[in-house]
Amino acid sequence: MFTGGADGNGHLRRPRRPRRSGVGHAGVMGSPQGQVASGANPHPAAPPCTDYDVAYFKAYSHIGVHEEMLKDHVRTSTYRNAIMHHKDLISGKVVLDVGCGTGVLSIFCAFAGATRVYAVDASDIALQAMEIVRENELSDKVVVLHGRIEDVNIEEKVDVIISEWMGYMLLYESMLGSIIFARDKWLKPGGLILPSHASLYMASVTNSQRYHDSIYFWRDVYGIKMSSMTPLAKQCAFMEPSVETISGENVLTWPTVVAQVDCYTIQAQELETITAAFKFTSMLQAPLHGFAFWFDVEFNGPVRQKSKKQPSQSSDGNAQNASPSSKKKKPDVSIVLSTAPEDAPTHWQQTLLYLFEPIELNKDQIIEGSVTVSQSQQHARFLNICLKYFTGDQWYVKESVMR
Repeated sequence: MFTGGADGNGHLRRPRRPRRSGVGHAGVMGSPQGQVASGANPHPAAPPCTDYDVAYFKAYSHIGVHEEMLKDHVRTSTYRNAIMHHKDLISGKVVLDVGCGTGVLSIFCAFAGATRVYAVDASDIALQAMEIVRENELSDKVVVLHGRIEDVNIEEKVDVIISEWMGYMLLYESMLGSIIFARDKWLKPGGLILPSHASLYMASVTNSQRYHDSIYFWRDVYGIKMSSMTPLAKQCAFMEPSVETISGENVLTWPTVVAQVDCYTIQAQELETITAAFKFTSMLQAPLHGFAFWFDVEFNGPVRQKSKKQPSQSSDGNAQNASPSSKKKKPDVSIVLSTAPEDAPTHWQQTLLYLFEPIELNKDQIIEGSVTVSQSQQHARFLNICLKYFTGDQWYVKESVMR
């Protein structure tokens, strides 16, 4: 069963795919940078393949999913630029592409001079990747392996791991657990991981047009009163997170960093629950319709020794909010793939958690509370989101599940 769904234009979109995540106060998930994850199991145990996993892999066999991703110019060109930027670390090396899809990243690595590329995918799209590799006369360099990364057999260590593992809201339907598995089993010490770091952001938003289209529409339908549909319309429109595109004009507050991931050192147990505090100040007098999430990823070089540095804290102990234009970029970052509302749109769009009832905000009004993002107990590829926040002398709770 294809679980990806369609956008408003009827186009297929990539399936949703979560895993897990853990940090408080927007901390960095992973050991201190500059240290290879200590105590990593050299032969990590493969998790079982569930019925949900089988359905997930089947969804990625659909050509429409890969067409959407390949047509995302921001995504695909940024990966190509990152590969060429790190060409000196790829040329003459062995590369592992986790979740290769059509094999485009594997082929980019071959163009960058990789001696051998292992392109791994559990879905049947791997069969098409084999044909694409042959068509481009790269069978002597690119080896396509059809199977889960946890199950395939690779008889050598690799110098580079590359993967497009990010899901909606970064961690939803995310393959990050598989990247950790591959890193711990096959990556040589000092090897390269692309992307290397990721950050998840959150901000308060207003979007009157969305309410007009989905809710207020029912007040008068061709002269017929249908306000009785409003409760059902709200449940259908706003019960689950919505993946859609907003602009910078919809953002009411400076964003805050919910979590930061270091792919060189992150451990699987850190991916179970994220809890981050936030404190927003509305820049406008406008209705608060919900909260938006987006992410960026960075393509840094191999692990280097750096001093341990914790996220800055405000006087009340909460993580400091981030400027939209400063997405926690490190000094050595040269290539960033961003899904922020003010940047060029991508197929990830933004993830919106809408309120059933808008809250009228005054300029400079405070919204503070916490957000918890956790792996569902029902299945690792589902994501639970819980928002608890206080504004205007009242507490609110919003809970939702991404399936």
